[in-house]
Amino acid sequence: MDPIIIVGTGLAGYNLAKEYRKLNQARPLILLTADDGRNYSKPMLSTGFTKQKSADELALADAATMAQQLNADVKTFVQVTAIDTAARTLTLSDNEQLTYGELVLAWGADVFRPPLAGDGVEQVYSVNDLLDYARFRAAVEGKKKVVIIGGGLIGCEFANDLANGGFNVDVVEPLGRPLPTLLPEQASRAVQAGLESLGVQFHFGPHVKAVNRNGERLGVVLSDDTMLEADIVISAIGLRPRIKLAQDAGIAVNRGIKVDRHLRTSASNVYALGDCSEVEGNVMLYVLPLMAGARALAKTLAGEATAVDYGPMPVAIKTPVCPVVVAPVPVGAAGDWQIQAEGANVNAQFIDAAGVLRGFALTGDATGEKNKLAKLLPPLLG
Repeated sequence: MDPIIIVGTGLAGYNLAKEYRKLNQARPLILLTADDGRNYSKPMLSTGFTKQKSADELALADAATMAQQLNADVKTFVQVTAIDTAARTLTLSDNEQLTYGELVLAWGADVFRPPLAGDGVEQVYSVNDLLDYARFRAAVEGKKKVVIIGGGLIGCEFANDLANGGFNVDVVEPLGRPLPTLLPEQASRAVQAGLESLGVQFHFGPHVKAVNRNGERLGVVLSDDTMLEADIVISAIGLRPRIKLAQDAGIAVNRGIKVDRHLRTSASNVYALGDCSEVEGNVMLYVLPLMAGARALAKTLAGEATAVDYGPMPVAIKTPVCPVVVAPVPVGAAGDWQIQAEGANVNAQFIDAAGVLRGFALTGDATGEKNKLAKLLPPLLG
């Protein structure tokens, strides 16, 4: 029997393999990765400076250990360059060809890289995996001043983590407040006040247009011609599902690789899981949907067709100076925020015209209401 091939060894790929091996110990299983294949928890990348953890200390197991645990072949530092869905083959960067029985695309998302001018752009880092984290940790050693491009989820988590690590942090966010697409304004301001209490400085309105060398330092030029001095810059604008290779293979894509509730793509025997997938119009770059998908898809691959269900999935944002839990409002939902606020403690509930709770944002002590409110939310996909 031809193997199941999983492309990607992040949380999606490894968790799918673990779930599948609970159901089938014998079928050949191959995992392909462009990096070193170490198993780690990606959310921990934005807590490393607080916990004083190196990349090696964040790793849970190397590729050889994972291969043994999963009774699988884990091929590291390989790129898939082409997919032939008719022949059910993959072409790899070393020109090797592999034949699959079922193929799972679990290769995640790319960081969005803003177009920047200047001769210091090579010192703009993004942290999207463990190798990125290792490079950034090495580059920031001995430095003090960090400019973060982007004040969304990733940017705020890194701002808190780096400030805890003793760095001076500036955050540039054009939309006027932190976490602007996830939180109503009062909740945003609570997070802002918390981060500012650690010394984080925000620059709202302009965007970064250039990064220039300035002696041993960098000059970060904003669109209003303000210049910030920095030792190093980190770009944390957001993620975009990886779709190009699937699109080149004739697989239907939109914002992500389009899949149905069984995580099937438009190509026979090809599935997509995790950050690269778009499940019935939903792109959810979070851990809980990924885990639910891995459990359902493992059953499908083992012979028991299982549709994925997404119940309410609140997201905890790792800004411990001002804890945040958010259940994002569904795209296109009509309604209004109802907000109770006392200092850093904000309880914001998004209520639609029928009086139904559709999302919430909680900060500070109000995060204790998470479980109670989650029970009131309709499922995302049920």
